[in-house]
Amino acid sequence: MKKVALITGGSRGIGYGIAQALAKEGWSLAINGMRPASNVSEVLDTLKTVDNEVIYCRGNIGDKAERQTIIQQTIEHFGHLNVLVNNAGVAPKERKDLLEMSEESFDRVLNINLKGTFFLSQLAAKEMVKAKAENPDFSGAIINISSISATVISINRGQYCISKAGMSMVTQLFATRLGQDEIPVYEVRPGIIATDMTSTVKEKYDKLFAEGLSVQPRWGYPDDVAKAVAGLVRGDFPYSTGQVIMVDGGMTMQRL
Repeated sequence: MKKVALITGGSRGIGYGIAQALAKEGWSLAINGMRPASNVSEVLDTLKTVDNEVIYCRGNIGDKAERQTIIQQTIEHFGHLNVLVNNAGVAPKERKDLLEMSEESFDRVLNINLKGTFFLSQLAAKEMVKAKAENPDFSGAIINISSISATVISINRGQYCISKAGMSMVTQLFATRLGQDEIPVYEVRPGIIATDMTSTVKEKYDKLFAEGLSVQPRWGYPDDVAKAVAGLVRGDFPYSTGQVIMVDGGMTMQRL
């Protein structure tokens, strides 16, 4: 049985790094994104190897009907789904002080980052449980890509922090529910990663890294996160469901 992973937000940034790592290990991929298929055709081509297949499932995970379509396209094409990587997420369009945050901005970020992740996980989990019941040798897993913002406060993007803190609880909830089915659920928590999302604050973090922001004095890269995910989906941590894997260069360790 071919190994199939659905990666949300998989055509750029951290998601693309994860897709590259899994493609190298022979995984067939369903890549989700918001851009038209014509805009990601070159990206998809780079993920194709002699050992895998790659399809594109366009859709907004914050929309109920589109979430269902994403899962349906994956199952209809491959017949099953082994791994869901919940990577898609958005930052606030504008960073504003907590006292100035709008309800519209709050709803947009929470709807995609938290509600979308929860209900896409629900859909995927149902497919995995069904597959496990039909074939005891089936292996499944859910990987949630959260952020150090789950515990590190930024008062000018509070809605993002809340969404990532919520994702941590989603991880524990699904890990508990799916434990009886031997389907592990993990959270990978990246630190400051060099992507298009962080490109606008490069100068700020270059300075902070130089001043000792993290133990390892450099930016993180999508490949750093991808290697952690690859180990999890290989089954290298079979008895660690519900756990958080930090990929932050030691940034969140308390130091004097």
